[in-house]
Amino acid sequence: MQPTLVTQRLILRPLTLDDAEGIQQQFPHWEVVRYLNALVPWPYPADGARHYLEHIALPAMARGEEWHWAIRLKSAPEQLIGNISLMDEPDNNRGFWLGPRWQGQGLMSEASEAVTAYWFEVLERPVLRVPKAAPNLKSRRISERTGMRLIRTDEGEFVEGIFPRDIWEMTREEWLDRRSFKR
Repeated sequence: MQPTLVTQRLILRPLTLDDAEGIQQQFPHWEVVRYLNALVPWPYPADGARHYLEHIALPAMARGEEWHWAIRLKSAPEQLIGNISLMDEPDNNRGFWLGPRWQGQGLMSEASEAVTAYWFEVLERPVLRVPKAAPNLKSRRISERTGMRLIRTDEGEFVEGIFPRDIWEMTREEWLDRRSFKR
C-alpha cells in the first residue's frame, strides 16, 4: 500500500480515480505539457485524466510498478495542484508536473525530495534516473538542487517536438550521504 507523504508545505496523496477532475483542470496547459513525453496526447482530450488514471496510473500502482501522488498544499488540501510519480523503468524513474499557478515557488523541489526519499529509503532502489527535455531549464534546476548529475544526452520525443533528452542520475549511496550531511 502506497503511503501519503507529508512535507513542510505539501500533502502527497496516492492518486485515486477521484483525482480525475483535478488533473483535468490543472494538467492541459501548454506550460505543463510541452516538455513531457510525446505519449501525452495533445490537444489533451476531455476524458484524458480519467483515461490516464483508469488505464495507466492506477493499474501500474496496483501491480507495484509505479507510485503516483497527487500534490496538494497543506493550506488547501482539497485542491490538486500537480502530480509526481516514481516508475520502475530503465532510465525513467521519476516524473512530475505542476499547475502553472504554483510553479516557481519551490514546491516541486519539496515534492521531489519526498518521493526521492521514498525511492531510496523505503523501496531501497540502488539508482534514480530521470529523463528530461534539455530545454526544460526549470526541471534541470530541480535535478541540480537535489544533487543529481547529468550522465548522458540522447534524443527524445516530447509533446513540443524532438529535443536532446538529458538523463540525470543519483545513486542510493549518494542520496544517503547527502541526507546525513543535511541533518
